[in-house]
Amino acid sequence: MRICCCVKRVPAPGARINVVPDGGAVDTAHLGFTTSPHEECGVEEAVQLTETHGGEVTVLTLGPPEAAEQLRYAASVGAHRGVLVSSDGSAWDPQRTAVALAAAIRTLEEADGPFDLLIFGNESADAGGFQVGVRVAFALGRPIVGGIKGIEIDGATVRARRQTDAGFEVYEMSMPAAVGVKEGINLPRYPTMRGRLTSKRLEITELPAEAPEGGQSMRRLHRPADVLSETVILGDGPAAAPAVVDVLADLGVL
Repeated sequence: MRICCCVKRVPAPGARINVVPDGGAVDTAHLGFTTSPHEECGVEEAVQLTETHGGEVTVLTLGPPEAAEQLRYAASVGAHRGVLVSSDGSAWDPQRTAVALAAAIRTLEEADGPFDLLIFGNESADAGGFQVGVRVAFALGRPIVGGIKGIEIDGATVRARRQTDAGFEVYEMSMPAAVGVKEGINLPRYPTMRGRLTSKRLEITELPAEAPEGGQSMRRLHRPADVLSETVILGDGPAAAPAVVDVLADLGVL
């Protein structure tokens, strides 16, 4: 079977995040990077599935050239192929990211045939948007279930288990399909020396990032020093309730 696992390069857990002076981007000068934890489990799950059923694991990421580090790490634990969708290194919002990943997957499938299973992390460790996997699956017309902590393959059917307070929900989907996995679905293995040597020889396929113009950007807002905040007392106790309602109505909340 053919599996494509999408991963994201994120700052290492516990790292102090600083922004550049204009507040428009994260200062990466002294940051370490790693694979988002949910997606690290996704790579492990993909490798385990191909060890059981045969096949190939393609790991796909969107990012700057440095993101090849995460692809090589995936190869060191058993992935067979790495694909880098090259970007300018700036932060991409979920919409643009999904468009670019979907376009890259279409290109890969046109060349080598459809993937049986797409695996995404349930959410990234930095943005935590919960959107990219769903958007990619929708763009490709494939069913997807998120929050997964168990995957079984039976012929052309994938069974995905989602943990709930009452136990597990089990979903059955015909492949090709997609899943969003959560950390804890497995225990990712450590790279072996042989795996590390193999990863250094990995030939990474580079594809251009195809995405619409625009998207979200980060800006820091400053309040002028000569503007003083003003506190308005709306009332005391229950008597303040009508005044609060009036303020919320003025703000368009009600």
